[in-house]
Amino acid sequence: MRHGRKATVFQYGHRAYYVLRGESSMFVSKSRIILKTCGSTTLLKAVKPLIYVVRDLTDFDVVLDIFYSRKNFMRPELQDKPHTSFEDETEALDQLFDGSAYCLGRINRDCWYLYTLNPLEDFIGVQVPDQTLEVIMEKLDPKVMKIFTKEVCSTAKEATQKSGIDKLMPGLAIDDYLFDPCGYSMNGLFKGGYYVTIHITPEPGYSYVSFETNYPQESYSDLINRLLKLFCPGKFIMTLFANKLSVASLSNCLTHKVDFKGFCRKELQFSHFKNYDLTYALFAKAPS
Repeated sequence: MRHGRKATVFQYGHRAYYVLRGESSMFVSKSRIILKTCGSTTLLKAVKPLIYVVRDLTDFDVVLDIFYSRKNFMRPELQDKPHTSFEDETEALDQLFDGSAYCLGRINRDCWYLYTLNPLEDFIGVQVPDQTLEVIMEKLDPKVMKIFTKEVCSTAKEATQKSGIDKLMPGLAIDDYLFDPCGYSMNGLFKGGYYVTIHITPEPGYSYVSFETNYPQESYSDLINRLLKLFCPGKFIMTLFANKLSVASLSNCLTHKVDFKGFCRKELQFSHFKNYDLTYALFAKAPS
């Protein structure tokens, strides 16, 4: 564990949710582990040890599904193996799983990579509603990004309140962190085990904000509009996973009808997997 990270426990009734905070986020619940990171952290090197720990300490012995995804890197040459290319990442994952790799979007422009398991023959799938929304924003308003620096805010709580993140999704228990001299991450939980995580790189020239949640909604349009108003990006990628039991499956079907004021839709793709449907869309600021 790197210096500066902190483990936090959220208690809801008889359930405990453990969250690792810092430049990376890790959510651990009874049947799922979620890791999200930024920078040059070699995330995939954690997969094999995690499988070993789960098998050693629990009754679980089968990985039912895995989703590894990311946007194409701005500076891939700065990454350490196996994150030097998606081909290298796929090779590393293929050593552990029987899976398939996908690329959505334009290979020579903005694109989004995904690796997921090939479903087992007798695997029925997740038998509870399940969904994940991710919004990746770039070319952000410099004035907004300044909030996430020690030059403007002295504490994470101040940055959370000044930016309006604390009002983004009411009822969220927030654990936030402000880096020195700049950078921000927030992890939050709703009752029922739904999570929200935000990571922000505010530096001019390569500003970046990622937002992710599994909170169920029939439509995420209002939430995305609030994100756009809060961060003022020049472009953003939206991905939505939902299984058939999720209320968000309807949102997947209606995405082709959704527009966001001031933005043009550049890409829209749908993918159907055995247990999930995926929507990918890229939006860019409309010419003024």
